[in-house]
Amino acid sequence: MLKAIEKLIEDDTAGSPMGGLKWSRKSTYTVSEELSSINICISPKTTGKLLKEMDYSLRSNRKTIAETQHPDRNQQFEIIASMKKQFAELGQPVIGVDSKKKEMIGNFKNAGRKYGKDADRVLNHDFRSMAVGMANSYGIYDTIANNGTVVVGVSYDTPEFVVESIELWLTSYGLKQYSGTKGLLILCDAGGSNGYRPRLWKYSLYYKICCFFGISVTVCHYPTGASKWNPTDHRLFSFISMNWAGVPLRSYDIILNYIRRTTTRQGLKVDAILNEKKYERGIKITDKQMNQINLKKFDTLPQWNYTIAP
Repeated sequence: MLKAIEKLIEDDTAGSPMGGLKWSRKSTYTVSEELSSINICISPKTTGKLLKEMDYSLRSNRKTIAETQHPDRNQQFEIIASMKKQFAELGQPVIGVDSKKKEMIGNFKNAGRKYGKDADRVLNHDFRSMAVGMANSYGIYDTIANNGTVVVGVSYDTPEFVVESIELWLTSYGLKQYSGTKGLLILCDAGGSNGYRPRLWKYSLYYKICCFFGISVTVCHYPTGASKWNPTDHRLFSFISMNWAGVPLRSYDIILNYIRRTTTRQGLKVDAILNEKKYERGIKITDKQMNQINLKKFDTLPQWNYTIAP
């Protein structure tokens, strides 16, 4: 029954990247009605209890949220659900990608609590100048295999960095997990280094993924203001944050070890890779360079959906 509910609300689930809280766009009445169509008859009240067991929280509609919703929000969710199903049926990889909150490396307080005889002694102030470095983590979550890979960078979060993180995932895991890969579906936010606007994002995907590996890449962006529906947040980052809660992140090794030790009852496995390359910010891509890309936009919501081919 729990698996049936999870499948019904999979594409309507959002969550916090900093904890286990999750919520769904569907009401308990809607879930109860959809369950009855597959011969599972339970009341909305019982559905609510089961959702609570699955770490979902009851959320009410608020005008402040409604005002920020994009008019094409629901249509884009439907496109994403359709593309996920299409790629999964063809046995092609589907990944969610996102950048985690940057972490200062040093003897600083880390939110949360952990079991121990004595409390860790940390610095009184969290000054950037006192940090050993910054951890810029980029997560790749395989939605089919329930596996995660986090590339921890020491430099800037740029489109080149995020594409090379995806390249590392393909080289280390993706092409081995999905032999004969011809296409890759990437689900990502509408903003940031992998947003729909940065030209370097599309340009790097073309040369470093499509041309290098000889595969087509389809990108579907979550609507503006809907980043919490990205599965990387609530299926990968949230569990990493809970795993190292209350642990001072004094070194890159500590971060890497805690990421690799992150697991869930549902079988999540996570690996971590350190990327010490220095990245340059502000790289411009000209119109001439963009015209070299074999990019085809969808007929529906083309700004958020497109395929880049070799």
